[in-house]
Amino acid sequence: MIDEKTLQEMIGKVRRCEEEIGRGIIGQRAIIRQVLLAILSDGNVLLEGVPGLGKTELVKAISRVLSTSFSRIQFTPDLMPADVTGTNLIIKEEGHNVFQFEPGPIFANIVLADEINRATPKTQSALLEAMQEKTVTVGKRTYEMPKPFMVLATQNPIENEGTYPLPEAQLDRFLFKLLVEFPTKEELKEIMDITVTNKKVEWNSVMTGEDIMEIRSMVKDMPISDAVMDYALSLVVATHPERAESPDITKSYVQTGASPRAAQAIVKTAKARAFMEGRYNVAFEDIKFVAYPALRHRLALNFEAISDGVTADKVIEEILAALDNIG
Repeated sequence: MIDEKTLQEMIGKVRRCEEEIGRGIIGQRAIIRQVLLAILSDGNVLLEGVPGLGKTELVKAISRVLSTSFSRIQFTPDLMPADVTGTNLIIKEEGHNVFQFEPGPIFANIVLADEINRATPKTQSALLEAMQEKTVTVGKRTYEMPKPFMVLATQNPIENEGTYPLPEAQLDRFLFKLLVEFPTKEELKEIMDITVTNKKVEWNSVMTGEDIMEIRSMVKDMPISDAVMDYALSLVVATHPERAESPDITKSYVQTGASPRAAQAIVKTAKARAFMEGRYNVAFEDIKFVAYPALRHRLALNFEAISDGVTADKVIEEILAALDNIG
């Protein structure tokens, strides 16, 4: 059983962390919260948005506030897997040559994979083992990643020339896919006040890597009722068009439903949201909140959906409404 004092202390740290990041990252409060949910759930995040919306600055701010090591990898078509993972170098020692592993930029607590869809599939796949297994294999040796470890990747949704769309296997490794939207006029003014003047945001460290690992353990131990678990599982099953009980929108517009990883993502992040809300129990609202970022990249829509302008978020919205009507 978790000590109540420790629980409240950690909840307070997470909330202060959220506020600290929000001081300099204007207009992205929902994105900040969702990234923190992924961090507390030990998951990777894909940030999608047009250039200039502050995706890179957000990741940098998070690494500073969390007092963790940070590494940025700019993905380009000529980037090689060894440029990401590291390689064995020949070192001369006492008259003979030995191999020594030189770690690549992937060896950091928070790794920013900038414009990940610009790299070739071979280089993209170099991230797969690190993202899923938290290890990197070079030659015959396997190296463990530092703890905590997560990949925050960005991609541009409107630029197709010179890009390589992420395969479904790699998309499934991302806990969340977050859509970064353009700020409002008021938010844009605040951004101008910070970026085109001599004002500077000094980030204060709020949490450490040890704090994150402790909170992850607390989140895993959080109970979830059978009714809420059943709701989460019903949501994932309802994304499969071949199931008789699936709603009409799924049968009309979905080609392939979400994987079991989607159910894991929903339950883990719903627990993390309950934690951030100061509750030690998971509610139906937590499931609904995380459903969109956990499912939108795991649904393969068919041609009819594209021609009718139906998005993954619209499908998820209709599925949630159908489940609520049944309940």
